[in-house]
Amino acid sequence: MKAVILISGGMDSLVTTAIAAEEGFELAAMHINYGQRTWQKELECFRLVCTHYGITRRLEIDAGYLSQVGGSSLTDPSMPVSGADLQGTDIPTSYVPFRNAGFLSMAVSWSEVIGAGKIFIGAVEEDSSGYPDCRQAFYDAFNRVVELGTKPDTDIRIETPLIAMQKSGIVLKGMELRAPFEYSWSCYKSEGMACGVCDSCARRLRAFELNGMPDPIDYEVRPKYI
Repeated sequence: MKAVILISGGMDSLVTTAIAAEEGFELAAMHINYGQRTWQKELECFRLVCTHYGITRRLEIDAGYLSQVGGSSLTDPSMPVSGADLQGTDIPTSYVPFRNAGFLSMAVSWSEVIGAGKIFIGAVEEDSSGYPDCRQAFYDAFNRVVELGTKPDTDIRIETPLIAMQKSGIVLKGMELRAPFEYSWSCYKSEGMACGVCDSCARRLRAFELNGMPDPIDYEVRPKYI
């Protein structure tokens, strides 16, 4: 069966790709540039991941309107990126308003054209930064939208294999599947070396520490988060 996989270049989408590949899907990969601070590094990682898994059908989309809309420290350089807050419950400044709905809509369109029956996305609810569009309820609802908004003979389902996992479990799963973590990027702030202090870097570093494994990418600093 064909499947479209949304690959941001981050750790979660990498492990999701490894899972989909392990399950034997014929993969088509989509990457979306939306004016985020680290778009060049993320695009580089997308291409490396696709090459690693032999994915030749690729679609790179420009969704720059999200940076025009603003409202996120990922797309607005005048807004500071939130530092590590691993116990916080507030939605951080890095939240891009309703971003995943737009991404999924594009993926559904492409899936309908190429005949893909699955869309994989590396959303994580329990150990995410509190983004509302990373909740299981959101994807349940969106699957219903797909049913109502596509041709009657279309059968597409969004799959979220990591949705209930912790980051440490995602790292462990990736190691089991020999996912190339060196080809992924999680930092919200920089493209040279990861900053080590933004919320995304902190969650990633803690996940590797909990597994007793070094993160293979380079950091400006490597604080201990456990």
